[in-house]
Amino acid sequence: MSVRRTVLGLAVVAGLAGCGTLPPPVPGLARPSAVAKATSSPATPPPSPSPGPSTPPTPSPSRPALTAAQAGQELRQWLGTYNKTIKKAKWWRKNSTLDALFVEGALHEGVLERNHEDFGQKPEHRPINVQGTPVIYLPRPENQPDNDEWFMAQATYKDVKGHVRAHLLAFLRTGGEPFRLAVVTPVHWGQRVPKPKLDADGYITDIGDDMARAVALEYQNFWNHEKKEGASGYRLAKDSFSRKAFPEVYKGLYVAFRGRSSVYGFRTADGGSLFLFAMLNKPQSVNQVLSEALFVPKGSRTIQELGANWFS
Repeated sequence: MSVRRTVLGLAVVAGLAGCGTLPPPVPGLARPSAVAKATSSPATPPPSPSPGPSTPPTPSPSRPALTAAQAGQELRQWLGTYNKTIKKAKWWRKNSTLDALFVEGALHEGVLERNHEDFGQKPEHRPINVQGTPVIYLPRPENQPDNDEWFMAQATYKDVKGHVRAHLLAFLRTGGEPFRLAVVTPVHWGQRVPKPKLDADGYITDIGDDMARAVALEYQNFWNHEKKEGASGYRLAKDSFSRKAFPEVYKGLYVAFRGRSSVYGFRTADGGSLFLFAMLNKPQSVNQVLSEALFVPKGSRTIQELGANWFS
């Protein structure tokens, strides 16, 4: 199962020193390794939460615990690699280059630029120069998957249209490999990422697999017309991005989503739950991806959209 349990722990402001201008199986829930392998050779080319305790977490027997400072360093290193990579000619044509930067839902980044090139359009990727200090969201060490590690970040930088916006990002690594971007979406105008609920050790609380599965399923059902709306137990808010985008997208070359990335998220301080994931069509091409940042208030069955981004 690829719902990320303990989906976010320790929400910490990582002091990225020297970065004034940062260089930058539930059916349908694909495992990260399977998605990465399938898409490596595509067929068609806010206020900061309080830091945790000063005592470092207890490492697991098999590996040292990832700290907030290390996650911040990993973010900085990824941004630097990304900014250097997008300066290279036709970087999106090299699968090895894409595999070094992206995994899961973010692998569409290269496919997107391949499509732009095929249609004579200019590349859309911009350097990521973070404004302010990113917020790092880190799971408890003992709740990390056996072979994977992940963290989330909130960072403010320019979107593809040049507007400065907050973004939510999830990073994943397997074994001793560097962290790679798994999911990213800008936050909608007027929305704010809620504060996480911290446990006694400063780590945030798990959203729970069942809820994550149901919320992700509702979005897939909505876009694919697979089941009556609300069959998952949840329902999209009336003013959601998906409701507004669907009529226009459906007029184009939309193909039903075939699965979803891992679900990342955390329980919020006010008792709600935040989710971050991407929906994908055939892993062989990843031509269409919808990245979602969602929020379900405490005691509610209505899914609100904090952010979303359609890639095709």
